[in-house]
Amino acid sequence: MREKQITFAQRHHQLTNINVWTADSQWLAFDVRPSGALFTSQTIERVNVFTGAVEVLYQAKEGAHVGVVTVSPDMPPRYVCIHGPEHPDEIWHYDFHHRRGVIVQNGEAHNLDACDITPPFTPGALRGGSHVHVFSPDGSRLSFTYNDHVMHELEVSQDLRNVGIAVPLHAVTPQKQHPREYDGSHFCLLVSRTTTQPERGSDEINRAYEECWIGSQGYQKPDGSWQRWAIAFIGDTLTAQGDKQPDIFIVDLPEALEDYARAGDAPLEGSSKTLPAPPAGVNQRRVTFTGLAQQPRHWLRASPDGSAIAFLKADDQGVIQLWTVSPNGGAAQQITQLTNSIQSAFSWQPEGKAIAFISDNSVMRCDMASGMCQRLTDRRDEAPSGDAVVYSPDGKQIAFMREVNGWRQLFTVTAG
Repeated sequence: MREKQITFAQRHHQLTNINVWTADSQWLAFDVRPSGALFTSQTIERVNVFTGAVEVLYQAKEGAHVGVVTVSPDMPPRYVCIHGPEHPDEIWHYDFHHRRGVIVQNGEAHNLDACDITPPFTPGALRGGSHVHVFSPDGSRLSFTYNDHVMHELEVSQDLRNVGIAVPLHAVTPQKQHPREYDGSHFCLLVSRTTTQPERGSDEINRAYEECWIGSQGYQKPDGSWQRWAIAFIGDTLTAQGDKQPDIFIVDLPEALEDYARAGDAPLEGSSKTLPAPPAGVNQRRVTFTGLAQQPRHWLRASPDGSAIAFLKADDQGVIQLWTVSPNGGAAQQITQLTNSIQSAFSWQPEGKAIAFISDNSVMRCDMASGMCQRLTDRRDEAPSGDAVVYSPDGKQIAFMREVNGWRQLFTVTAG
């Protein structure tokens, strides 16, 4: 088949699950973690898919580590990644609630999110760790998942995973009362709402994660109007029997930047005993009620026109298939009829006509109109990594990862 190995160095190369290409479809951004579960990379880098040239984008210093890099959809590219703490020690080291986002340009990293962990807390500043930062389709704002240091210190069970966003309202400069507090370039806030003990059979959730921006211009509502900004995420509910059931939730977001600073029924910045809260008018609603596949790990991905949110779910035979649901709700549609389960995260073709994923140990292209799947790489005994299968912005290539002689290497394949 038409796959091409891009990296060859005897070290690991790790792609994030989305936004790994530069807008000109020439470079792939990556880090050098030995696995997605370990955070030990000291650099984020990029490789030219045509020449194989590798460039270091940023080198962490003072004991910090970096990783999970994504790229802006515009040129010149901006890179955003997770940055661990400098001078880590036994008390303050890399953890879910001890990390931040940084935007990298010209070899320098600038904090995306400010941190304020001492009261009085600061609206627009976070109080913990942000993770997997993804630019919106126009590059103006970013989404991320979040864990809270203040609630972790209060009681670990209160440190609930949530979804947040960073908007270009203004820089945030909290009063520094702790050596681990810092400024940020964007106004950051949570948009999801969680509770430690969801009521059984309700729409309450205790975890929000694996989010996506909906549509390049939002989505169209049933009355014909357009919702410009919205995010979908997975929320963990409890069934009437008390079992965890992940389902899709949506939050519609304000259009005016100043509205993100308007508090709702609880402080944006949270309190010493409560998590930060969404702004006024932002309410989450449940879209699916039948559960999503918990494995393989995957992130929701919306079609470019905003009409469909894609997700993974088992069919009646227990095979993991690709499904879609409208952001307006309604019945989910099963897209694929595979005999072998989908094994990976996935991504949409930029025109919205296809989705790429791994099934039967091969990279597959699924035509969204027919559900027919085309095998793009030869079937091997060992499947490609399920962490990332990502279309290039021009729709001509798909990036993925394979183990080669014990090292995770980057590959591309012609998109078919």
